[in-house]
Amino acid sequence: MTTWQSTPGTAFYPGQGFPQQNPGYPPQEGHNSGYRPPYGENPPPYGESGPGFVPPPGAMPFVQPPLGPESGVGPNSAMYGSNYTEDSKRFNFDDRSIRNGFIRKVYSILICQLLITVSMISVFLYHRPTKLWVMHHPEIFWICFVATIVIIICLACCEDVRRKSPINFIFLFIFTLAESFMLATAASRFDSQEVLLAVGITAAVCLGLTLFAFQTKYDFTGCHSYLFVAMLVFLLFGIIAMIWQGRIMTLVYSSIGALLFSFYLVYDTQMMMNNHKYKISPEEYIFAALNIYIDVINIFIHILSIIGHENN
Repeated sequence: MTTWQSTPGTAFYPGQGFPQQNPGYPPQEGHNSGYRPPYGENPPPYGESGPGFVPPPGAMPFVQPPLGPESGVGPNSAMYGSNYTEDSKRFNFDDRSIRNGFIRKVYSILICQLLITVSMISVFLYHRPTKLWVMHHPEIFWICFVATIVIIICLACCEDVRRKSPINFIFLFIFTLAESFMLATAASRFDSQEVLLAVGITAAVCLGLTLFAFQTKYDFTGCHSYLFVAMLVFLLFGIIAMIWQGRIMTLVYSSIGALLFSFYLVYDTQMMMNNHKYKISPEEYIFAALNIYIDVINIFIHILSIIGHENN
């Protein structure tokens, strides 16, 4: 007896070796006519063409049931186990394992950035020749400032730059060096004890906000419009603070800045998670690390401005 593997809904008679096909199915291999009988009619014998085949007396057609849980076969049946559906989602970007790996990669890059920044600040604070040399060459500060603006524009506007390796790591490394130099130059104008206190407060605030962002059920990713308007108002207030300078104006401006970038830190942290309305793609790990790094740096700058007194 010839063994056939028929499609769901087809019928065959034992001993004939040829399935009865419904309309729309192609002819079986070995059938030389290409003839497809109407639904309900018997197919011709194997190797012959045309209608007219009559099954032997007593032959009952066998209709193969559709694949599924009821049939006991197929990918949704019990023989494949209960983990088949979960395994089929293994390569989905929304899968928890991929999202957790993305978060680990982002924070690994962020830690490296912060280590570079802290190291450069320490050199500028405790190595007096370097501190004096930077003070006598202010043009390097402005070169780094222009470099950071250009790199941010490139990473924000060019998808290939921020996703293609190793150019994305090169751009991020250059940005980190330039930003660290600017921050170290600004921090060298303050007392070392004030800088260390600002670093400790920034670390505690950022850690608390990160834990809050991971634990809270409130979705901050839907507040991007409000944060954008708040940033525009903050920039306009910064222009006013540059005209009317004073200690009170500095305290107000820095307090608002620390609060605003604290919200941005929670927002950018939740953008990496999978259980919120808006989320960033796992391929954007460089851009995600850059956003959180900028939030941490701005929080540190504003806290240092609140507790510190700049030395002339």
